[in-house]
Amino acid sequence: MKTFNIPVEAALEVIGGKWKVVILCHLIDHGTLRTSELKRRMPNITQKMLTQQLRELERDGVLRRIVYNQVPPKVEYELTDYGNSLNPALKMLCSWGEQHIEKSVSEGEEVSLLSVKD
Repeated sequence: MKTFNIPVEAALEVIGGKWKVVILCHLIDHGTLRTSELKRRMPNITQKMLTQQLRELERDGVLRRIVYNQVPPKVEYELTDYGNSLNPALKMLCSWGEQHIEKSVSEGEEVSLLSVKD
């Protein structure tokens, strides 16, 4: 039996860590993506870590892995309805991140925000 002290612990069990929220935000913003597309959008993640995070999100029912029977193999990832229910919370987190970047810059910190072209 799992025991949580507060509900956010249950949420962090599913989406906690450095990369899961980033993966989810890319899927929210861009829809269904192949593994290689996710890797291109997240150049600092290793292939091993990306695969591990995708498997955990799939196991928790947040995303769906779609395998096409073709050569070479094609695999895509998309959010489930359950995963899409995170959309409002993640949008708020992104908005807060933008505000944090602006605050940091206004305080003289050197901060840049990279974006990958579609």
